[in-house]
Amino acid sequence: MNRLFRKIAALAVPAAAALMVFAAVASAHVTVSPAQSSAGAWETYTLKVPSEKDIATVQVDLRIPAGAAFKQYEAAPGWDVTVDGDKVSWIANGDGVQAGQFQRFYFTVQNPAAAGDIAWNAYQHYADGSVVQWSGEEGSESPHSITAIAEASGGGSHSHGSMDMADNGTMTMDEHEAIMEEEGNSSSVSPMLYIALGISLLSFLLAAIALLRGKKE
Repeated sequence: MNRLFRKIAALAVPAAAALMVFAAVASAHVTVSPAQSSAGAWETYTLKVPSEKDIATVQVDLRIPAGAAFKQYEAAPGWDVTVDGDKVSWIANGDGVQAGQFQRFYFTVQNPAAAGDIAWNAYQHYADGSVVQWSGEEGSESPHSITAIAEASGGGSHSHGSMDMADNGTMTMDEHEAIMEEEGNSSSVSPMLYIALGISLLSFLLAAIALLRGKKE
């Protein structure tokens, strides 16, 4: 019996390793949150940028979705911000986002007046000149983030998740904590992670059944 368990454990290790790789890829995407907001609301969004390569991320370009209007941003130490039409760029004037790190950028947008999904296309520039385009459909290798815009429930032009900026364009610590808590609650998981989990579990079960049958024979 101990020998059987050792065989099953030996099969489970590579399956678990594969699952961890898929999970790491799924969590390393450039994302915009929250995933839900209200029509016409002034929403403070969070752009989260991890560096997936062994070199630094030095620039991120974000396209504001059609129907939405960019309003303002929070200054981030070590980064310059430019706005050109519907393109907002964060450009490093220091070391950028190093390997194994991530950076959050905060900005306020007035949502479209009509309900529906809006897509956030982002373009991540690395120090070696390469660019990763986060503009694919959900489930692709480089998907864009989606925010579902619902009909406003009334009671003002700001959604429940939006944070009013101070007069100097910055946020208080309470506002930061509220945004990060909302981001954690609303962040979505890529379908690839569930697919990888299902494949790993199925492979493990089939291998265990095969070993048990072999032992009986």
